[in-house]
Amino acid sequence: MPLPSAVAEVPAAASPDARRHFEAKLAFETDCWDVHDSLSKQAGDFVLLDVRGPALYRDGHVPGALNLPHGKITSHRMSDWPGDALFVVYCAGPHCNGADKAAVRLARLGRPVKLMIGGITGWTDEGFALASGDAPSSVPEAEAG
Repeated sequence: MPLPSAVAEVPAAASPDARRHFEAKLAFETDCWDVHDSLSKQAGDFVLLDVRGPALYRDGHVPGALNLPHGKITSHRMSDWPGDALFVVYCAGPHCNGADKAAVRLARLGRPVKLMIGGITGWTDEGFALASGDAPSSVPEAEAG
């Protein structure tokens, strides 16, 4: 009898356990595709925050994202939004923990938060364009839908 592969060596979780795990994971994360799709449909049910520094934001950011570096997330700054506003945070990519730091700050303030996995790297890997400059802009029509 052949030995199990590296994939099957550890058995898969029972379906109810797998469901709980993946549903919980989705409560903490969203991906670039879902953010892009939501922005292109002008969904207004979340606030997208680029938590990198202003120079990096200026050089290229997700269209529609506001720039708020993770170290500047304070109770006073967040008072501009309703207490139940959902924040989606991102940084440079999987090699950067700025979005995690932002998520911790928001959670400590009692704010709903999700991380956009992949960050700028994931966004461009999906083929989505970046905006540049100091102000947020919409997802370009050519990219929408």
